[in-house]
Amino acid sequence: QVQLVESGGGLAQAGDSLRLSCAASGRTFSSYVVGWFRQAPGKEREFVAGIGRSGGTYTADSVKDRFTLSRDNAKNTVYLQMNSLKPEDTAVYYCGLSTKWFSVANADFGSWGQGTQVTVSS
Repeated sequence: QVQLVESGGGLAQAGDSLRLSCAASGRTFSSYVVGWFRQAPGKEREFVAGIGRSGGTYTADSVKDRFTLSRDNAKNTVYLQMNSLKPEDTAVYYCGLSTKWFSVANADFGSWGQGTQVTVSS
């Protein structure tokens, strides 16, 4: 079984950048799609971005051109680079695993980490 740990969250101002990491242990995750989701207070968890086994990525329209994904399978880690942050990016960010390429559905992902808080002030 794979365990995921997110890190890299924190406080930022609008326009700043942060890089989140999703590290896997227990088993390699190179064969999985890794997805990033976020959940703001009072809202449902929403898809942010996903990266496939070969490195192909897909992102939500709300973060397109601002957030990018990369993965280092040797380190069992996926990175979410977040640029030009906005207050509406404030949320707890989670990573999860899926076998379904291009899925944006919560239900298709599992092995969720504990999340990392990102807070963006204006």
